[in-house]
Amino acid sequence: MRSSAPALEIKNLRKTYTRPAVDGLSLTIKRGEFYALLGPNGAGKTTTLRMVAGLLAPDSGEINICGIDARKDPVDAKSVMAWVPDEPMIYDKLDPMEYLEFVAGLWAMDASRAEKQAHELIEILGLTPHANKRCQGLSKGMRQKVALAGALIHDPELIILDEPLTGLDAASARQVKEVLRQRVAHGTTVIMTTHILEVAERMAERIGVIANGRLIAEGTLAELSAQAGHCESNLEDIFLSLTAAESAAA
Repeated sequence: MRSSAPALEIKNLRKTYTRPAVDGLSLTIKRGEFYALLGPNGAGKTTTLRMVAGLLAPDSGEINICGIDARKDPVDAKSVMAWVPDEPMIYDKLDPMEYLEFVAGLWAMDASRAEKQAHELIEILGLTPHANKRCQGLSKGMRQKVALAGALIHDPELIILDEPLTGLDAASARQVKEVLRQRVAHGTTVIMTTHILEVAERMAERIGVIANGRLIAEGTLAELSAQAGHCESNLEDIFLSLTAAESAAA
C-alpha cells in the first residue's frame, strides 16, 4: 500500500558524466524521518537529489517516492514532495505573499486554505515585515525563506533541501530549523544536505555519508561512530574518518 511505503526508496541509481557522479546508489528513508545526506564536494549529493526531484534523468535505477514510481509517474511523484535548492528560485517581481498565492495556484489549492497557509508561513519564518516587498529587493537569506515557504505551502509529504541554511543569519537559521522540526513531528519526511555538520548532528535521526557517488556509511550518530571505529566522537571526526578511509581505498 502507498501509505505504508517508505518516503523515499532508491535502488541502484546511476548517473554518469565524464565519470560516474552517482554509482549504483541505494537507500531507504522512512516516513516522518529527518535524514541528512552528507559527503565531500563532488560526492554526488546534489545530483542524487536532483534526480529524486525529477530535475535530472538518471541513466538507470529506481526512484520510489511515497510508493510512487517517480520515473513512470513523475507528475504524481512531484505532487507529494517539495524541492528547495541552495540558490532560491523565486519570481523577483512578486512580493512574498503574491509568490505564495502563485505557487498555491499551481497546486490548485483552495483559495481560503492557501491564504491561511501563506499567512502562517510568512509569520513563522519571520517574513511579515517583508510580506509586501518585491522579492528582488530581499537579501539572499530572506529569499531562501520565501523559497522554503513556497515549498511548504501545499503540505508535501517529502521535503528535499539542498544546503537550506546557506546565507541565513543565526536567527533565521533557528526559525528554519524550528519549522522543519515541527513538520517532522507531524509526520513529514525531510532530507537535507549540509556542510554544517553540527546542524546534521543535532537535527538528523539518521545520516547517510556518500563519496564517489556511493553510500559508504549510514545510521544514527552512534552507529556511524561504530562504523568509523570511534568509541566517542563528534560527527565532524566521524565524517572525516569515513571519507578519508574511502579516499584511501579508491
